[in-house]
Amino acid sequence: EQAVAVAGGIIGGILLFVLLGITAYLLWKKFCRLFSYEKLINPVKTTNADAIIQDQANSEIHLKSTRSRSVPFIIPPTLHGRDWIHLTNEEQVQEDRDPFMTPQSGPRSSFHSLAGAYVVGTINPDLYKVPEDKSETDFPDGSIGRLWFSIEYEQESERLLVSLIKVRKLQAPADSCSPFVKIYLLPDERSYLQSKTKRKTLNPQFDENFVFQVSSKMLLQRTLKFLVYHVDKQKKHHLLGQVIFPLKNEALTEDNKLVIWRDLEKENLEPPSEHGDIQFSLSYNDYLGRLTVVVLRARGLKLQEESPAAGVYVKVSLMNHNKFVKSKKTASLLGTANPVYNETFSFKTDQTELDTASLSLSVLQSNKGEKTLLLGRVVVGPFMYTRGRELEHWNEMISKPKELVKRWHALCHST
Repeated sequence: EQAVAVAGGIIGGILLFVLLGITAYLLWKKFCRLFSYEKLINPVKTTNADAIIQDQANSEIHLKSTRSRSVPFIIPPTLHGRDWIHLTNEEQVQEDRDPFMTPQSGPRSSFHSLAGAYVVGTINPDLYKVPEDKSETDFPDGSIGRLWFSIEYEQESERLLVSLIKVRKLQAPADSCSPFVKIYLLPDERSYLQSKTKRKTLNPQFDENFVFQVSSKMLLQRTLKFLVYHVDKQKKHHLLGQVIFPLKNEALTEDNKLVIWRDLEKENLEPPSEHGDIQFSLSYNDYLGRLTVVVLRARGLKLQEESPAAGVYVKVSLMNHNKFVKSKKTASLLGTANPVYNETFSFKTDQTELDTASLSLSVLQSNKGEKTLLLGRVVVGPFMYTRGRELEHWNEMISKPKELVKRWHALCHST
């Protein structure tokens, strides 16, 4: 029995010793974890602590004093130990680092709060706003309305798809307005497509689709013409305005649906002159010393031969003291007495030369293998060369620098 008691005492002692050893090991391991955790969350050097606290105080004072709606850009506590450069605009940027150095990765602790963060700059939300569409609110003085439409071209079926969207701010001749729109594909002025009539509204919403059949070769020679009419109580049609839109400068594809708006223009109701008329704009930029000519359109031209192969173009020549300086010409449009160009040309002209310079615009017809024919010509310039409307146009251009001045002029056959 004594032997059994001794053996039991020895076994109990061994078990107690093992238990104490395990307990001591667990306590030591826990102590090591706590020590390493304290090192992880305190990477900021004590020597920078005063500077950080001072920067934080200055940032808070700066944020309170500003009235802007800026969003503070905050450096997390984990980056407080990095080096930062103070700039004049009170923002801070990190010094250059090795571009091939990969950032240290690791598990993000929930203890990374913004409690010790400080502000190094601000983000202005106004810089990231989407520009506001003011096409329905900003109308020029004397506006008679604005029209929205979209165009798309299907290459395989050779179809031009035109969507008439809406018209806004119509100026009706009566108290009520019932508008509709006719759409032409020039130079064909005999056939057109027509929208539905919208009753008693100055801001009609159409949302109608129209299809014109036109080959891809002839597409860039064509021009869309929109005529906006009002129907009165006696069923009479009154033209309110028009939009002329050449297709030659547009990239028309199936994947590129263009949504466009244009201000309505009043149609020139005067009958064409004997040799036709030409419309163009003039502008002079005194700062750049640049004379700009925008050839818009011509009408009522007396073609020498009614041939679809006959091309009509405009040649713009700059003269000084009646001596030729430089000339440029538009594209040639086939088989039309009412071509639409919308082409812009610029000439380098010093301001001191405006009293001796002039512009000559000649409308010419060319046939393949035949001599070029002059259909008409007009000269605009100072008092030395011109009188009447041509002189008024030139003087108005000079009196309104950097502004396009548009006018119609009668063509003549003088050389």
